[in-house]
Amino acid sequence: MTSSSKIAVRELPLFPLPEVVLFPSRPLPLHIFEFRYRIMMNTILAGDRRFGVLMIDPIKGTIANVGCCAEIIHYQRMPDDRMEMLTLGQQRFRVLEYIREKPYRVGLVEWIEDQPPSQDLRPLATEVEQLLRDVVRLSAKLTEKNIELPEDLPDLPTELSYWVASNLYGVAPEQQALLEMQDTSARLQREAEILTSTRNHLAARSVLKDTFDNMG
Repeated sequence: MTSSSKIAVRELPLFPLPEVVLFPSRPLPLHIFEFRYRIMMNTILAGDRRFGVLMIDPIKGTIANVGCCAEIIHYQRMPDDRMEMLTLGQQRFRVLEYIREKPYRVGLVEWIEDQPPSQDLRPLATEVEQLLRDVVRLSAKLTEKNIELPEDLPDLPTELSYWVASNLYGVAPEQQALLEMQDTSARLQREAEILTSTRNHLAARSVLKDTFDNMG
């Protein structure tokens, strides 16, 4: 057996979505209503239930070159042929070329993975988790809502990096950059920067809120 399995290339039906970046091990609910994607999903359901999710950049109108494979976990057909689905992110891939565009896109893709870490990533993962807890605590205080992190927050650094990236809101291009990184350490460091700046912003707002509340 040669090392060709390392650069495994396969055909994958592709589903471009505006501002949606899927990460490995993260869920993605979908509502399928467009005719060509109903055809696509019916074909996939007869096969291995896998397709690729790629982000469409809403400003440039371009489709990303790196995406994440999704597996259909559960689906339900509606009377009018629409479908409700729950999918789960699997491996990441890079599109090498498009094989066809109609009725839906199919690409030739290669799988990509993070490089093996050169250092112990746990201290960095712990730092990111602490920042995450600070952000959640401050958000809860400002919104006066009960916001909590899930009990099953991933403790493995790579999985944690995907969890954090998938839970960033309104920053699809930033999420896409995190998806394309093939270095867990670099991804966690970038997330630490994002969370630090969010925490500082929330902390400043929190101070203002306290000040005004105390004046009342």
